[in-house]
Amino acid sequence: MPFVPGGGNPLEMDDGEDKCHEGVDLAALRELETKHKSVFKQRDSDGLVSQIKSLPCFNSFLSTPKFDTLRTAASRGPVIMINHCEWRSDILILPHRDDPPSVIPTSDDFYGRTKALRDQLLDARKKGLDSDEYNDALRSVLKVLYELVGRPVIQRLNELNVPEQSRVWWCPTSVFCSLPLHAMGPIPSDDGGPEMYFSDMYIPSYTSSLSALTESQSPSARTWGKPSILLVMLPDESMPGAPEEMRVIRAVSTVQTFTLPRATPIAVLEHLRVHRFAHFACHVVLEPARPFDASFKLYDGQCLTLLDMARTQLPDAEFAFLSVCHATELAEESIADEVLHFAAAMQHSGFRSVVGTM
Repeated sequence: MPFVPGGGNPLEMDDGEDKCHEGVDLAALRELETKHKSVFKQRDSDGLVSQIKSLPCFNSFLSTPKFDTLRTAASRGPVIMINHCEWRSDILILPHRDDPPSVIPTSDDFYGRTKALRDQLLDARKKGLDSDEYNDALRSVLKVLYELVGRPVIQRLNELNVPEQSRVWWCPTSVFCSLPLHAMGPIPSDDGGPEMYFSDMYIPSYTSSLSALTESQSPSARTWGKPSILLVMLPDESMPGAPEEMRVIRAVSTVQTFTLPRATPIAVLEHLRVHRFAHFACHVVLEPARPFDASFKLYDGQCLTLLDMARTQLPDAEFAFLSVCHATELAEESIADEVLHFAAAMQHSGFRSVVGTM
């Protein structure tokens, strides 16, 4: 359900709001709201939620997080969230101080224009990443994305006294999961200097949710000696740089390498539990309309799926480098409002930091 800042449940609208939602079937929305309330009432009367909350680690199941808990996500830098909804879209900035959240309103055509940017970029990518069509589309998308998002965000960060070169976190939803927010630009210069982009002004990272970011910043209870790396590599002729990549990694730390035929899904998951760091250099396969079936391609055609990874609990994991294609790419026809890609799954499993590629 889309979040409307200050509006509570977006389905709860009085008759006076009809003018603000022209083209929206309010009767259908109210009928949907009635069905939702009926389901919730039945669920609570059965005691199902109470049973779940009595289980270990599920005491907060379906409970609304307290704002004081959510705001800790911004302890290392402001978090920028974009609510993308056909009824109302907003850009929200959660500051890293005790200031209240800052809401940046968007234009009436924001929803449609940003949706068109996603479609333009994904359609051009089918022409090939080295094609002129893709490069032209990428330049166009980054420029418009700056006008719609980058310019107002930078202006508000300045108003909030967030200095340049600060860490900022993007928490995208919907089409923004497929758009390179960190690369928006070019940013016009008053003095005729070189072209700059968003990542030249700030240090941007992404998170799938405030809860995931808060969890990644919590201190680890386990003490460690020299860190070790699990290196999962299955290179082929399309990855000519993989052997040199392996040599460099082995030169800087204690490394356990999984290559053919040891790189099976069970073995990889078992050894992820005893290594703080992981480096993957293999292929990722995306499945249209089935994001949980996306997979790392391992030995003999075996696959480590996104669902397998998300279900794995790795409380001591620190850093994963995904030297693979599609690590932060959503599968076609994926769930629109969910960040369902491998980088997010790795973070969900326990890795505090993940590097991936779009």
